[in-house]
Amino acid sequence: MEHLIVFVSNHPELVTSFVVLLLLLLFTESRKAGKTVATQQATHLINQQQAKVIDIRERKEFSEGHIVDAINIPLNKLEERMSELEKFKDTPVIIVDNNGQHASSAGKILNKAGYKQVVRLQGGISGWRGESLPLVKS
Repeated sequence: MEHLIVFVSNHPELVTSFVVLLLLLLFTESRKAGKTVATQQATHLINQQQAKVIDIRERKEFSEGHIVDAINIPLNKLEERMSELEKFKDTPVIIVDNNGQHASSAGKILNKAGYKQVVRLQGGISGWRGESLPLVKS
């Protein structure tokens, strides 16, 4: 730890450059995956624009509670099951996971496949539960 402090104090330009580049990388990567929306914005998209909800959690988690009419395609199966989503290419798509951590990977896959209106649910299904919004069990 002491060496790190000495390095930072001796090379502030390098450290500043590293931090700036890291922030730019994080910003760029998050934009590739689509923007995040809060639960209120997601409900608006679902109710007003007929957005399709893609739940990328595993089947067991999905069956314990999911958003009404959500399609369950686990993240590790998304690329091979892409044909199931073809009819939603021109529809807003909301990606849902547990906590919002893995939705960016799915967003990148969908954006690369030509989906233009991809968003990620901020906080995932945990955020949805936290707002006491309805879930369906199957």
